Amino acid sequence: MAAATPSPTPPGSLKRIVAASLIGTTIEWYDFFLYGSAAALVFNKLFFPESDPLVGTLLSFLTYAVGFAARPLGALVFGHYGDRLGRKKLLVLSLLMMGGATFAIGLLPTHATVGSAAPVLLTTLRLVQGFALGGEWGGAVLLVSEHGDAKRRGFWASWPQTGAPAGQLLATGVLSALTALLSDAAFASWGWRVPFLLSGVLVVVGLWIRLSVDESPVFKAALAAAEERKAVAGQVEKMPLVAVLRHHWRDVLIAMGARMAENISYYVITAFILVYATTQVGLSKQTALNAVLIASAVHFAVIPAWGALSDRIGRRPVYLIGAVGVGAWMFPFFLLIDHGSFGALLLAVTVGLVLHGAMYAPQAAFFSEMFATRMRYSGASIGAQFSSVAAGAPAPLIATALLADYGSSTPIALYVIAAALLTVVAIVCARETRERDLGEIAEDAPQATAPVRADV
Repeated sequence: MAAATPSPTPPGSLKRIVAASLIGTTIEWYDFFLYGSAAALVFNKLFFPESDPLVGTLLSFLTYAVGFAARPLGALVFGHYGDRLGRKKLLVLSLLMMGGATFAIGLLPTHATVGSAAPVLLTTLRLVQGFALGGEWGGAVLLVSEHGDAKRRGFWASWPQTGAPAGQLLATGVLSALTALLSDAAFASWGWRVPFLLSGVLVVVGLWIRLSVDESPVFKAALAAAEERKAVAGQVEKMPLVAVLRHHWRDVLIAMGARMAENISYYVITAFILVYATTQVGLSKQTALNAVLIASAVHFAVIPAWGALSDRIGRRPVYLIGAVGVGAWMFPFFLLIDHGSFGALLLAVTVGLVLHGAMYAPQAAFFSEMFATRMRYSGASIGAQFSSVAAGAPAPLIATALLADYGSSTPIALYVIAAALLTVVAIVCARETRERDLGEIAEDAPQATAPVRADV
């Protein structure tokens, strides 16, 4: 029995929903990316000072990767309760957890003060960040996807995705301003704490906006239908995780494969590049940060455009453009950076992020359209976050290790190309989902075989 399809959300209300999701995801990604940038720039000296500089960077990125390890657990917990209690409640909780952990990092004592306890505390807070982010993404994109109409879902759902470059833009911009205004000694002493402490202000703003939106109408309709089935036939729902693995296992695997190139390329382009450009090419930290800053602004602008294109030609074609493009760009990407000029570095990072956007933009609608409503939070979150352990988590670590072992960018480029091939295979195996009615997906049937609207 499918849930009744609710009426479309009025445009004004939908824009408010989009704004709430975008601001929330921007804050969450600001917190998450801030750690990645700090790991590349200062954490190796502050928390692992007894190590060789490159080894210290590896250890710093290892704590960075720990956050990814917690994301699948967050996906399971938030997905379960998000499918049971609703999207909004869990999104408020994820924002509080992420913001609190980030603010606490800004207050941490360093290795010079408390010794080995410093990296332990840092790692613990990073785990909390990862757990919160594991639940944030699925809820934010579903809240928009389930409010919007099918014809423009790719466009509207892509806006929460812009929270990633917006968060990167904000984090990199704050760090760039601080490194420009402060001496290296001042930045290492106290300046690095400022952007972490600013998170507290951002969370208050995000909560104020997020608490003002309504629960997803698609979820409320599905919940009412489930309660009716229980009252009439005594039918008890399975746990969302069990239902996902039984009915949507193929879609989970496709989502995981689709994330490989998107996740790995992003962290190589935005996080590892800060190490490569400064240690291998000899560019300044400020130059590398400025390139990522400008490229992130372009990335923010192109994501809604890619999302709108996926409404016209489909999710799969746009996603394939991004996967193939990123793979093909990797060798020119490093050749441009090796040129040693700011213009070449900016071009390399900007083109890389534009191509990444072709994967990231349709991802929100694409993954939402794969799963039935009462298991959608779990399915989308599991597919997205479990792949992050094998993709985004080790990407800067692997890239740094390859650079240390070979002293060349060639193995790193091949690493990203291999990920792009995996993603191409996953998308080829997927079925087009454009304009699918989220309220009409059967609760007991996998998305791959669910009926598609007649006008698609």
